[in-house]
Amino acid sequence: MGHPTLLVQLLVILVVSRAVSWALRWLGQPPVIGEMITGLLLGPIVFGAMAPTWQGALFAPSSLGGLNSLSTIGLVLFMFIVGAELRFPSGARRQMRDASYVGGFSVLLPAVLGLCIAPMLYAGYAPKGIDFWPFAMFIAVSVAITALPVMARILKDRHLTQSEPGQLAIAAAAVTDVFAWVALALVVALISAHGNWAPFWRTCIGLAVVVAAGLGVLRPLLVRWLAHRAPDGRPANTLLAILLAGAIAFAAVTDWLGLHAVFGAFLFGLCLPRDDRLLHSLIERIEHVAVLVLLPIFFVLSGLNTTPNMLTGGAGLAMAAVLAVAIVGKVLGGLAGARLAGRSWRTSLAVGSLMNARGLMELIVIKVGLDIGAIDQRMYTILLIMAILTTVMTTPMVLAFTQRVGANETANKVTPDSRPHQ
Repeated sequence: MGHPTLLVQLLVILVVSRAVSWALRWLGQPPVIGEMITGLLLGPIVFGAMAPTWQGALFAPSSLGGLNSLSTIGLVLFMFIVGAELRFPSGARRQMRDASYVGGFSVLLPAVLGLCIAPMLYAGYAPKGIDFWPFAMFIAVSVAITALPVMARILKDRHLTQSEPGQLAIAAAAVTDVFAWVALALVVALISAHGNWAPFWRTCIGLAVVVAAGLGVLRPLLVRWLAHRAPDGRPANTLLAILLAGAIAFAAVTDWLGLHAVFGAFLFGLCLPRDDRLLHSLIERIEHVAVLVLLPIFFVLSGLNTTPNMLTGGAGLAMAAVLAVAIVGKVLGGLAGARLAGRSWRTSLAVGSLMNARGLMELIVIKVGLDIGAIDQRMYTILLIMAILTTVMTTPMVLAFTQRVGANETANKVTPDSRPHQ
């Protein structure tokens, strides 16, 4: 009997991910948590342990080509929307300053702590052939990620979008998003060079050229063109197809440069004008399909890349170290930044808890690391579990602090948000 068709695999993925997401909503968790857990459930750790023959037949390595292609398309579309959605703090200079404090500390502290545990992890979890510093830098970046889309969804679900901690955390995450992706791009370029500095500089120079051309030349053209061709913020089908082609073209260029396709898609999204009407149209026409149909495939493929071997040897100590660094670094980093910005202790703790949300962004980062050989499957599994646990704990932690500091004043300040989730 041949392998199941792509349609059968897709059917199983969609049904299981929706069912798990629906069940976890009763626990107050966003749907992305259910999809992340679905990846583990259908992977070798759970399904593979309970029914290895069925799991091996359903997701045989030779049958995953179609799923991988759909997953890549989903990531490119999603990161395109993330780039288009990114908003930096506007208005008062103090708001930007406060967001920079929170964002800076919530990246710097976990990154430094990640470098501190890297020597302990390097001997047992670094792939053969990778030097210490590229491995250590990737660990530092991976524990410093914050997922702005997941954070925004949690705040919306809890009517905290306009609360003081909510606004500060969203602004800080917008600042850190760009920093984190630039840092990851440099780490990827360094690792891909394999000790040969010529490809590294070619990648860095190429990335600088693409960024300059995109933000310096293409963005002003797109602003004027869209203002003329889509003044209502709803591009016609032909114009939408051109925008999608641009996102795919940028993704192909960064992939050719030795980076990941997600960088190019994110950069093209940044080139679009900051028009909320355009963003709403893109979410309605693109992101719902990408999130509901294509991204669950990415989560399951992420789960298929895990390994039950993570549960052997000194993995418990490694898991504890990664979790401690990720949680302590983010929560205390956000707390320190918010306190420096003059916020109360409870508000600062709420901000630190929000900065601890990782979600899909973390999975994209560690998938990039696995693809380029920065980490092995065991470290990938540890980081994936860390991403799930830190995102799960965000909602109860935030509620514990915000119920005392601003629930009453924020109950009537909900802003509309048409995002399906993430």
